[in-house]
Amino acid sequence: MSEDKYFKAFAAYAGCNVGLAAAAAALCAFIAPAAAGSGIPEVKAYLNGVDAYSILAPSTLFVKIFGSVLGVSAGFVVGKEGPMVHTGACIANLLGQGGSRKYHLTWKWLRYFKNDRDRRDMITCGAAAGVAAAFRAPVGGVLFALEEAASWWRSALLWRTFFTTAVVAIVLRAFIQYCTTGKCGLFGEGGLIMYDVSSANAAYSAPDILAVIFLGIIGGILGSIYNYFVDKVLRTYSIINERGAVLKILLVITISLLTSCCSFGLPWIAKCIPCPTELSVSCPTVGKSGNYKSFQCPSGLFALLGAASFLGGTMRMTVSLCIILLELTNDLLLLPLVMLVLLISKTVADNFNKGVYDQILKIKGLPYLEAHAEPYMRHLVARDVVSGPLVTFSGVEQVGNILHALRTTGHNGFPVIDEPPFSEAPELCGVVLRSHLLVLLKGKNFSMDRVVTGDDILQRFAAFDFAKAGSGKGIKLEDLDIKVEEMEMYIDLHPIINASPYTVVETMSLAKAAILFRQLGLRHMCVVPKSQGRPPIVGILTRHDFMPEHILGLYPHINPDK
Repeated sequence: MSEDKYFKAFAAYAGCNVGLAAAAAALCAFIAPAAAGSGIPEVKAYLNGVDAYSILAPSTLFVKIFGSVLGVSAGFVVGKEGPMVHTGACIANLLGQGGSRKYHLTWKWLRYFKNDRDRRDMITCGAAAGVAAAFRAPVGGVLFALEEAASWWRSALLWRTFFTTAVVAIVLRAFIQYCTTGKCGLFGEGGLIMYDVSSANAAYSAPDILAVIFLGIIGGILGSIYNYFVDKVLRTYSIINERGAVLKILLVITISLLTSCCSFGLPWIAKCIPCPTELSVSCPTVGKSGNYKSFQCPSGLFALLGAASFLGGTMRMTVSLCIILLELTNDLLLLPLVMLVLLISKTVADNFNKGVYDQILKIKGLPYLEAHAEPYMRHLVARDVVSGPLVTFSGVEQVGNILHALRTTGHNGFPVIDEPPFSEAPELCGVVLRSHLLVLLKGKNFSMDRVVTGDDILQRFAAFDFAKAGSGKGIKLEDLDIKVEEMEMYIDLHPIINASPYTVVETMSLAKAAILFRQLGLRHMCVVPKSQGRPPIVGILTRHDFMPEHILGLYPHINPDK
């Protein structure tokens, strides 16, 4: 460019960007497609109970880290909040499952996170750590996990996330101090406060409040418009991405070329302004600038509020976003105005559509359960949405019947019914999980006669054998080696049954059942008959049975808004 060879300069600039972008796209398309996008909707879905291991797999972590580095290097205008949250959750998942046998990274002392609640708590802490590291906002990270990420919150989880983000702040501070010597390039520039505008001393009066209210309304409208276009663009992307990895890479290359054209031509839009000679600080082009400096800008009042307004209109977060902005800027004087503008922008935008993360959840088809029941659920009862056919097992079941059910269904939970002579009348004695059945069948503790063997069977297994498996570690149906003569034998299921499953009467309001299902973090809910003389169970409700698509598909005449 110094020799006025602008076309060659653009070719070199765009060529580097396209190469880096294509590398990032290839990693994502061929190794871990789950790493595409922000990552926050996927983490939010996992913490809601959607147990899709590929979302937080080690390969996803690898691609997320290197793909984000390559994407930023390619000049893409991408934020770091989503990738950092997803990265933190993936690391927490890797630690929570005791490492990875596939990659020879295992730690026996981490084997205790073997149930859903502990695993979710670990990943919640990882998501909070990601926000704290991205914005250098430890308190904001805790509030983000509370407000946006986690579906179930406990008092113990509060101090655990707080401790995690405090460690993040200490580690960040230590690295910043180490890098101030110049050994880390530009990483050590500045401090924990990324945009320190506390010296601006912005003042406001009563008339400014009206402007703030107007700014909140405008931000809410613009945020909802932005979410509308995001929805349309992502749906278009999904149509292209369904046609294979090659088209995914071509799409990324096209966007890279457009981004390169915009950024390369940006300097021609406005003229350069010479640096004034009377400044008390160095110009941004002289040496290293460090933290934010108010260079030829009037005093940090409506600029921050405008950013907060638009973010509130897109993300629909209030408390966590307010604290993150305050930790970013170190300006407590604007706290009342930031609170006001966030509340107004969120209220206005909620009248048009949902937040951007909720929209992406819907586009990706992730069965996310909202905290409230839909209005039309009040007109239905639990038995109205039970899907069949119902597959049940006897307390002492034939091995062949269990294998047939496992092969022909995708169910993860099966009701177990005791019948005479093991009980006076048919009765529901619990629910057995697919993963536990596979462990039991692999142990081959079969009997020729249909008898109750009792808890002696558990002496052949360790406690961790029935614990929640990590990514790709569980026993699969193909791992079983059941011989033909063993198919006619029997196995006692009583020792591995959940003898106290959550049950609801078939006439319970579907709205109440949905709230109960979500608040307790259930995966299976048994529906039992109201009257006697009938089979002891009507069916099992899972999260898919509470999805609007399932309910409205069964009853298309129902108005979804009433």
